[in-house]
Amino acid sequence: MKKAESLKKKTVKGVAWTSLNQVVSLGFGFVIGVILARLLSPSDYGLLAMIGVFNAIAGTFVNSGFGGALIRKPNLTEDDNTTAFCFNVVVAVVMVGVIWLIAPWVAQFYDKPLLSSLLRVEGFLLIVSSLRIVQNSQLSRALNFKAKMIINVTSQVIAGVVAILAAYRGFGVWSLVIQHFVSGTTSLLLLWIISPWRPRGKWSRASFGYLWGYGSKLLASGLLDTIYTNIYPIVIGKFYSAADLGQYSRAQGYASIPSTGLTGVLQQVTFPVLSQIQEDTSRLAGSYRRMLRFTVFLVFPIMVGMAALAHPLVISLVTDKWAQCVPYLQVICFASMWYPVHAINLSLLQVKGRSDLFLRLEIIKKAIITVAIFICVPFGVMGICIGSVCTSIICLAINTYYTGKLIHVGFFRQMMDMTPTLLASLAMGAIVYFAVMPFDYDVVKLVIGIPVGIVVYLAIAKVFRMPELQEAIDIIHRR
Repeated sequence: MKKAESLKKKTVKGVAWTSLNQVVSLGFGFVIGVILARLLSPSDYGLLAMIGVFNAIAGTFVNSGFGGALIRKPNLTEDDNTTAFCFNVVVAVVMVGVIWLIAPWVAQFYDKPLLSSLLRVEGFLLIVSSLRIVQNSQLSRALNFKAKMIINVTSQVIAGVVAILAAYRGFGVWSLVIQHFVSGTTSLLLLWIISPWRPRGKWSRASFGYLWGYGSKLLASGLLDTIYTNIYPIVIGKFYSAADLGQYSRAQGYASIPSTGLTGVLQQVTFPVLSQIQEDTSRLAGSYRRMLRFTVFLVFPIMVGMAALAHPLVISLVTDKWAQCVPYLQVICFASMWYPVHAINLSLLQVKGRSDLFLRLEIIKKAIITVAIFICVPFGVMGICIGSVCTSIICLAINTYYTGKLIHVGFFRQMMDMTPTLLASLAMGAIVYFAVMPFDYDVVKLVIGIPVGIVVYLAIAKVFRMPELQEAIDIIHRR
């Protein structure tokens, strides 16, 4: 009983600190992003999005799933940590060499010569990332999310200020590259200062066997997910203009702030916490369902509200040069709102050590998504956005299959758990949309629409006695 109470306290504390981290981080990131979007053009963002897939794939190789393996292993040794550290650094150096070689071909593929230099410079960030994987895992394993918050927010603010100055001075797309470099190096320095871990062990074949056995399947599924996530920019960048890709990327970026941001809060906490009760199926199922309901309770209303207020939000923040992304954002919101459900289902497979099932699901889903994307290409960028909504729902049914097998919480039970929040969010979104229609000024629409949405949603939650509302209140009080 005491162990359960201690775990609950750690979970609440972890959620509180990680939530604060995400709120502050998203707040600063949003402000910095707005300023940069005003100073830079859609084409600048489009150029960087074109090379994103190559750095993302290389980054997946660098991690190789070892970070998750270090968090999950019950009896972690210094040899485990040192083995992971050495492997990550060596792979990073190799990946930098690969990127340096393929950069001219990438530029030729998109017919954009500047991409060669952009890709080569961005590639060096892989080495920076490799040097902090073990320390990050150590902090997550210890549920030390306060330290992670300090590191993340500090590096983000410093990088943002430097990027804004660079954009103001006319550096264009290189301002975004500078932002990435300053953020990565600042984070690395702070992590090595705050984290007490240093590579004191030795390379171990046994350690590598465990890490690779667990991480290799996550690596394969991670590669599939990375390619899928970036296949939209690849297709749009190839068949349409850099400006079109920039508009799409801006819409995707706004939609991902609440969906991936809030999901990240719980994922960083739930994986190490649920890993500690992985053998107790009944308790694991109960905790999983509560986390799922609480996550969608936060994410669904924000996504629906963003769709309802997309036009005044975009125009008032980043001016009408980004107006083309408004309809994209409205549609993408209804695809991204399901992201937390996908992520938490897949996280459960990692907790149960079934990275083989994780990989199998990723292969099936990515095949479906890839086919859907190429079907939608002739219908333009909007057609691709609509297709993403359809595939997101199809993949939701696929993701929940093994969750039902492992802990008896399948598709229909999860949908039943989420239905009250979904209906409340849709009702709130409709009320907000019609409430702001009579007003002409975008800023006025936001000033009225946001508080109306909050009040209406909380009122619905209160009237229908949704337990997630009380959980949110408890987390705020216990912080």
